[in-house]
Amino acid sequence: MHAFLMVLALAGGVMHDDSLAARLRSRIAAVPGAEVAVSFRYPGHADSLDINARTMIHAASTMKVPVMIELFRQVDGGGLSLDQRILLVNQFGSIVDGSLYSLNRADDSDSSLYARTGERISVRELMDLMITRSSNLATNALIALVGAQRTTEAMRSLGANQIQVLRGVEDEKAFEHGMNNMTTSADLATIMQAILQDRAASPKSCAAMRDILLHQEFSAEIPAGLPPGTPVAHKTGWITGHLHDAAIVYPRGADPYVLVVMTRGIPDETVARALIVDISRMVYAHVMAEAHARAA
Repeated sequence: MHAFLMVLALAGGVMHDDSLAARLRSRIAAVPGAEVAVSFRYPGHADSLDINARTMIHAASTMKVPVMIELFRQVDGGGLSLDQRILLVNQFGSIVDGSLYSLNRADDSDSSLYARTGERISVRELMDLMITRSSNLATNALIALVGAQRTTEAMRSLGANQIQVLRGVEDEKAFEHGMNNMTTSADLATIMQAILQDRAASPKSCAAMRDILLHQEFSAEIPAGLPPGTPVAHKTGWITGHLHDAAIVYPRGADPYVLVVMTRGIPDETVARALIVDISRMVYAHVMAEAHARAA
């Protein structure tokens, strides 16, 4: 029986589900109150898995991947250049009423840009900082450039039908009105797979996106569940009570796969992180077991 199908074994008259899905659900259930969404895609193989994959969850910084995709699509279309330089400002209009707000460098995972406001900085550098260091200031500058609505429309064209990119980061008025960037694990898996398969933009642009994602500096979630040195092109996301990671994993000895894990309702970030690490480890073990079975 295929390794990914449900395997039921009789033990003392009790039916035990030994599928990967069952093992993942058991691990998730070990964290009381946790809401976890998982999507696993293994292109070219029969395997796929979804747990709570259509649940809308605050996207946190995973929304920066759609922004990157739309930016590259506009570059492909000739409307933008990666070498184009834009004036960096720390002032943005709320989507609620247009009132101005600024970002706090203390709340940004990358503070390097704040000393450079008033300078012209290349789109290429801003995009790199948005992904590899999750710079909020770079993100807001790029959303203002490419447009949140166009970004969402681009995701729809890729088959990500629920994800919503509405605004920049730290628009508190929008947050208070429930106007947030939201996504599902299934939609994140869809766009990560599109990047992997050169469908998110031109093949050249998709290769550039994978390279940027491979240089992500925050690797304590999905990569931490893999053998050291395993290449992972990914983007993390964090806000209070939420921790996410969306990844393309390149296991040695097997084909690349996509894994997205989103968590909310876990107050202790270390508990959420350990859960993502374990899910990553279990999926990797499943993929490698299949690869070894095919090679036997």
